[in-house]
Amino acid sequence: MSEIVQLPQAAGPIGVFDSGYGGLTIYSEIKRLMPEYDYLYLGDNARAPYGTRSFDVVYEFTRQAVEFLFKQGCHLVILACNTASAKALRNIQQLDLPALDPSRRVLGIIRPTVECIGCITKSRHVGVLATEGTIKSMSYPLEITKLFPDIQVAGKACPMWASLVEANEHLTPGADYFVKRDVEALLERDPEIDTVILGCTHYPLLYDKVRSFVPAGVSVLTQGEAVATSLKDYLARHTDIEALCTKGGDTTFYTTESAEKFRQQASRFLNHPVKANRISLV
Repeated sequence: MSEIVQLPQAAGPIGVFDSGYGGLTIYSEIKRLMPEYDYLYLGDNARAPYGTRSFDVVYEFTRQAVEFLFKQGCHLVILACNTASAKALRNIQQLDLPALDPSRRVLGIIRPTVECIGCITKSRHVGVLATEGTIKSMSYPLEITKLFPDIQVAGKACPMWASLVEANEHLTPGADYFVKRDVEALLERDPEIDTVILGCTHYPLLYDKVRSFVPAGVSVLTQGEAVATSLKDYLARHTDIEALCTKGGDTTFYTTESAEKFRQQASRFLNHPVKANRISLV
């Protein structure tokens, strides 16, 4: 009987997925920390936002995106979306990967975000500002409690924030009302909060406004740097996956919306022009 020979898999780019444009804040930090790798960014902009959609719909849409990225040669996919990480990641990891390809990996951004919380908060009271879907999923309290059982977590949904960013209204005085209202509501729920997580990838563009409405002693954390650092560590520990990531320093952008609209919006998030390709996930 002849021996079965396993052919080596072809390496490919690291996939980064978000329902909208906010995931570009995650991608930019990953790219800054690891510029040598190739990346493929996919924004499901035509069906955004995911924040108010049901678990089943978010799971279905996210699975379609992951399958697309796999077909493009990605062996590692980052869900650079809090809602997708909260509502779809576990099902994809446990139910889909064994059938699609158990050698591939899909990672979220909630766990890397909370891993650094323990050494930042002194009061052991943490607040989370995020979309309605992420808050309702209880993903942040669950993950924080797993790692740091002594930390108390309070959350506040901010239904207008992502829309303000997407409409390019986040720097206007009108945005102050919504940011101030939601920040104050969070701090009223727990006045002992000394650390606030911005649990949506759009929110870094509102960082300065949030900072202006929290007391001086309160830390405000964005996700990009934590996720990028965690991913670099992951690749160092999983050399089999790292070997399947190509290194040419290139990025390809895909969107389910108009390529021109993506170009205009993405350039604002990244501070440099990009070229995108329009695709369909259905």
